[in-house]
Parts: sequence; structure tokens; C-alpha cells
Amino acid sequence: MEMIADRLNELRAAMPNHVLLSTSILLILGYFLGKLSAAFRLPEITGYIIAGFILGDSALGIIHPEASKSLQIVTDVALGLIALTIGGEFLVTKLRRMGSEVVILTASQIFLTLVVVTFSLWLLQLPLPFALMLGAIATATAPAATVAVVQSLRAHGPFVDRLYGIVALDDAGAVIIFGVIFSIVSGMLAGGIGGAGVGASALGGHNVGAGGAAVIFGAFKEVFLSIIIGATAGWVIHALTHRKNHSGELTIIVLGWVFLLTAISLVFHLSPILSNIAAGMTIINLSPRNHRIFRNLEPLTPPIYALFFAIAGTKLNPSIFAQKDILIYGMVFIAARAFGKISGVWSGAVLAKSQANVRRYLGICMLPQAGVAIGLVLMIQTSPIVALLDSEQRSIITIMVNIILLSVFFNELSGPPLSKMAIVKALDMEENSGEGLKS
Repeated sequence: MEMIADRLNELRAAMPNHVLLSTSILLILGYFLGKLSAAFRLPEITGYIIAGFILGDSALGIIHPEASKSLQIVTDVALGLIALTIGGEFLVTKLRRMGSEVVILTASQIFLTLVVVTFSLWLLQLPLPFALMLGAIATATAPAATVAVVQSLRAHGPFVDRLYGIVALDDAGAVIIFGVIFSIVSGMLAGGIGGAGVGASALGGHNVGAGGAAVIFGAFKEVFLSIIIGATAGWVIHALTHRKNHSGELTIIVLGWVFLLTAISLVFHLSPILSNIAAGMTIINLSPRNHRIFRNLEPLTPPIYALFFAIAGTKLNPSIFAQKDILIYGMVFIAARAFGKISGVWSGAVLAKSQANVRRYLGICMLPQAGVAIGLVLMIQTSPIVALLDSEQRSIITIMVNIILLSVFFNELSGPPLSKMAIVKALDMEENSGEGLKS
């Protein structure tokens, strides 16, 4: 028994130096716990996160923090592929078909959620740069849960059409908003603006003068350059693939350029999310045939995403939830996000003159939150800007990660039942009032 224990300790000590060991055990345990989560009608990513938690420092301690750092490349690749796929949803002809109503509803709930969450956390004396980042992350929605509910109900009609339209646009809009805000906030923090910690002045000595203006200008320049290099990479991918028919060749070309684009963005302190979104948008709008590029990537994404969320689980520290401040921030974040989503859809529906069932119930369907939100907060935690922060500011980043994980856990459990109730009531209104026929 002592010999076995010694060998296990040797294996544990080898984890940080052997990425393959960490990767294999995270994937294997993540697979089984993902299937177990699905059996309980929970998203599979719940199982991946739990697998990471079990193997992380907060539980068994098999995956050291050093091992998590060595797996950073997985986070970078996953975020690049997620952003590229989101960019692929921005087909101009598709947006035209959706019409102005869906665009207004999406923009309204994203904007109001950003404002309400940011302002609520700022009132709790969270420094403004960090409150802004959490506000941006709050705008993201998990479409998979809501779509699964719609499919289980075999629902259809004008309400469902609008719901699908918003779901298609929401995460894309959220990621773009986050990319812009993160670029601006990174410049603020690097320039020494908004540097106070929790409990200090909420603005952290926010002295915006000529230097502050220069920082903000630099942030917008970063956004502009990210979009330019992304669009250029998208054009190159199109040029290299439009006459290729072999799926293997397509995959090699696309992955090579996505990796290169992500690496260039990181090296030059640009936004890998914005650059990959721009690449995806460029690819999909240059030719209808480019849909095959995104279809080709689909078989590659499950293991990358599974590992991505398992790594997120290794960073989960439940003991921090026992802290009063974390619980308060978490509850305020969840409540403010729900208010922003529901009231945002309602106000957008009033502006767009939508049907009554859209005003009353569609916002409730936007509450689930999962993968994109976790990805965005992980991007913050692993960003080079963290190295420039002091210890108190880095502790706020840790708090942010746990706030998002708490929100995801809560909303993935409560969101689907609430969505089902809202869809059923909306369809009843549609059927009883004949609104579906009028649309």
C-alpha cells in the first residue's frame, strides 16, 4: 500500500511537467461526469467543470496550478475557435432576414444588462474596470439549454422564431461588447487608472486627463487593429480554401491560420476574440461555400471544449463562496443580470412594437448562462494584463471567476425550467389571441 501511495505521489508531482498526463485525466473523468450530468438533464459542461474541480487543488490536488498554466494553450485555442464560430453567424443576408425587430430586442437586452450589472456592482464598491468586465460577461446567454427546451416541446411559431433570432445574435454581440470593453479596461489598468481594490474608492483614483485620453485612444486603436488583422486572416483563409475540396486540407489550413492569428493577437497585445470574430465574419460573407469550413471544424471542437471547461473547474474554489463578500457580489450579479435581461427584452419589444407574449416572456428565456461566460472570465484570468496588477487587484480577478461560476451554476439549474414555463405561456397566448396569424 505504501508503494502504491509513493507511485501516486510521483504521478501527482509529474503532472505539471507532463501536459499529456493532465490532459488525459481531465478528458477521461470529464467524459464520464459529462454523461452523468446529461442523465440528470444537466448540461454536459456541468460534468466537465465538476471533473476539473475534483482533480484541482481544492479537492484531490492532482492537477497543480502549475499544470493548469501549462494547459493555457487549450484555453487560447478554444477561445479562438469559439470566436471564429461566432463570427460565422454574422452572415449579412441572414441578418437581413431576421429583420429589425430581432436586432432591436438583442441590442436592448445586451445594453441594459451591461448597464444594470455594472452599476449594481459599482454601487457595492467594486472598482469600475472590474465592474465593467463583469457587466460585459453578464450579457452572454447559453443558447443550448433554451434550444433544447424548444425542441423537447416541439414548439414553433412567431415567438420561437424571434427567440431563435435573439439566441443566434446574443452571444456574438456579447463577445464583441466584451472584446471592446476588455481592450479599454486593459488600457485603463495598464495606465494606472481605476487601480483601487475592493473596499477602496470605487473609481480607484480615476484621474482622467491627457494621459487617460491617450490610454482610451490606445484601447480603441487596439480594437481597430484586431479587426483589421482578423479580416485580413479571414480573406487569406478564403483565398487558400475556396478551390479546395478535401476536408483534411481545409482543416489544416483553417486551424493553422486560427492558431497564427491567435498567437499574433496575444504577442502584440491585441484581442484574440475580436480578431477571430472578424475572421469568421469575413470568411462567411465572402462565399456561401465557406459554410463547409465551419462544418469541418465541428468534429474537432468537443474534446477542446471539454478540456476547456475542465480546466475552468480546476480554478473553482468553493471555500470562497462561504465569504460574505462573494455571496453578496454573486447574488447581486445574478439578480441584476436577470433584471437587465428581462427588462431589456421588454423595453426593446415596446420600442419594436412586438407582440404581447414577446414583451412578457421572451426575456425569461435569456437567463441560462454557461460556456461563453466562463470562457470570457478565464480569458481575463490568463491575460498578460494580470501580471501588471498588484496582489489586491489579482484577488479581485479570482473573485470575478468565482462570481461567474456561481452564476453559471445557478442559472444552468434554474434557467431551463423557467424557460420552459415562459415558452409554454407565450405559445398559449399566441394560440388564444391569434397573434401568430397576425405575424
